[in-house]
Amino acid sequence: MSEKVEISPTGWVAKQAELYESSGGTKGTTIQGAPCLLLDYVGRRTGTLRRTVLIYGKDGDDYLIVASAGGADAHPKWFLNLQENPDVQLRVETERFAARAETLSPEDKERVWPGLVELFAPYAEYRKKTKRDIPVVRLRRVQG
Repeated sequence: MSEKVEISPTGWVAKQAELYESSGGTKGTTIQGAPCLLLDYVGRRTGTLRRTVLIYGKDGDDYLIVASAGGADAHPKWFLNLQENPDVQLRVETERFAARAETLSPEDKERVWPGLVELFAPYAEYRKKTKRDIPVVRLRRVQG
């Protein structure tokens, strides 16, 4: 990707994103033992290409990410941006590809939630901690 990417201003996220990308996806690929990916998305107000690191689960061939923000009462900014522009780029380990984001229905979310909590136990506590509904986003590879 030749376009300049603005990495998350959160210190540990920026360090991990830089390690993940600079190693070509061979280092920095987990958070507390859970697999993570790089999500590149377009800022809804600025049009700037941004990058963050997120834990992911799988549902078939699709990737699932949780808009938990650590249980905060506001959605993470990356989630708000995906609602405006669902076309993203992912790096999952050594592979980089285009994907499209879609927020799961309440039924689909309840179906996959136990597996996501098994993958990363703090999600259960985050859900108890906030009054907002924590969205789960499906990232589906775009062919071609």
